[in-house]
Amino acid sequence: MTDDVILKISNLSKSFGPIHALKGVDFELRKGEIHAIAGENGAGKSTLMNVIDGILQPDGGEIIFDGTQVKITSPAMAQKLGIGFVHQEIALCPDVSVSENIFMATTNISRSFLMDYKALEKKAADVLGQLSDIKPSTLVRNLSISHQQLVEIAKALTLDCRILILDEPTAALTEKEAQILFGIMRQLADRGISIIYISHRMVEIFDNCDRVSVYRDGNYITTQKVADIQPSDVVNAMVGRVIDDLYPQKQAEAEKSGEVILDVQNLTESSRFRDVSFQLEKGEILGVAGLIGAGRSEIVKGICQLEGEVTGDVTLNGKKLQLSSYRDSIAEGIVYLSEDRKGDGIFLDMSIASNVSALKPEQVANGLGLIQKPREDEQARELGERLNLKCGTLSDPVSSLSGGNQQKVAIAKMLSVNPKLIFLDEPTRGVDVGAKAEIHRILRNLARNGVGIVVISSELPELIGVCDRVLVVHEGRISGEVAGDQMTEKNIMHLASVGDAQATKH
Repeated sequence: MTDDVILKISNLSKSFGPIHALKGVDFELRKGEIHAIAGENGAGKSTLMNVIDGILQPDGGEIIFDGTQVKITSPAMAQKLGIGFVHQEIALCPDVSVSENIFMATTNISRSFLMDYKALEKKAADVLGQLSDIKPSTLVRNLSISHQQLVEIAKALTLDCRILILDEPTAALTEKEAQILFGIMRQLADRGISIIYISHRMVEIFDNCDRVSVYRDGNYITTQKVADIQPSDVVNAMVGRVIDDLYPQKQAEAEKSGEVILDVQNLTESSRFRDVSFQLEKGEILGVAGLIGAGRSEIVKGICQLEGEVTGDVTLNGKKLQLSSYRDSIAEGIVYLSEDRKGDGIFLDMSIASNVSALKPEQVANGLGLIQKPREDEQARELGERLNLKCGTLSDPVSSLSGGNQQKVAIAKMLSVNPKLIFLDEPTRGVDVGAKAEIHRILRNLARNGVGIVVISSELPELIGVCDRVLVVHEGRISGEVAGDQMTEKNIMHLASVGDAQATKH
């Protein structure tokens, strides 16, 4: 990192009607630095990045790029200046190949009548080789979310960037993939390329970034060298208060009844998991860990009859279930919250009230099957109050909410059917630290009220902090279980990567 400034923003403002998203904020990016942007959902981070990338136009303020005042009128202009943006939300074309997605912009510019697919795939293989073994000829719709994210990053690496913006780039990546990305980031910075890194994960900021700027409620708060502060300082600046209760109290010994809510025996799906057996007891939160691709989500989806031809026995509150569809699962009180919140968890363009009722709309319908809006609104209001949902009106689209409040709507949708058991897959992905703490408390309260809670998460601190026990999945099997003082990142990672059930005994 040098002291030379490539991007300087002064007194930038942006409003959307009565909402002031940016209130005269400042930002400075030096050449060759990795600069973290931190803030809760709604702090103004995305708005600021969208202004830098030309997606939005500011109401006021000044942007200086490499010593010259500029007005960035479009993403195309930003790209010409050398600004690349990897968005948190994946925006690939699913029905064309990986190589076509990576070079779509340059292909459009060339306007060649014929496309040399072999040459395109070779160029794609060269850039992908830095990140993964993804085949360039693969259709994007056949890729996992983590591999789609890597394709988005590969797209940006093909641009002649001077500034690279990465918005939550590791949210869907495995630990190994994330470490490869961090190495590439440092190589780019050593070449003088400046990186703006947006993340809610303090460990990533403090392990990989040079400086961090904090924003709150549309205001610029501070910029500090990472070496000079502690993660707690950043968190406190983000929320404007001290957060010392990110994780609620776990289940006490006196609360344990030994009563089994869920009993799974010999669950098998021939190609993805086999001989999976475990129990969930009343009042506890059970975690599920494992590397991406190990079968964590597949096991849960198999129980819910969302995917695959599954065999084995599932018993809920002493009743052996015969499930043939997700509709059967919902009828028995078992629901699943997807890791892909915006793809499967919520309907962004529908109202908050309509989202909450979507899982079982007949609950708010009349005898003719017509939705009764007062009943729908009342259901959404009650659940919204229970979850401390922050919104304008219940008729607002879910897209108008912050990430944390969108996730609360997704949880409210699960609660609308009075579930006995909820599987939550990455429940706080892309959610700021304050909303995370709220969601953790919601899950603990649900567990204490007798609802079965199973949490799948790639964030080991979250599993360790919120769960009473953690099952670890390795290559489609449960390789072990950790609890109490054995619930450490080292033990979980050993079980996840090696599959040695003896690891927790050392």
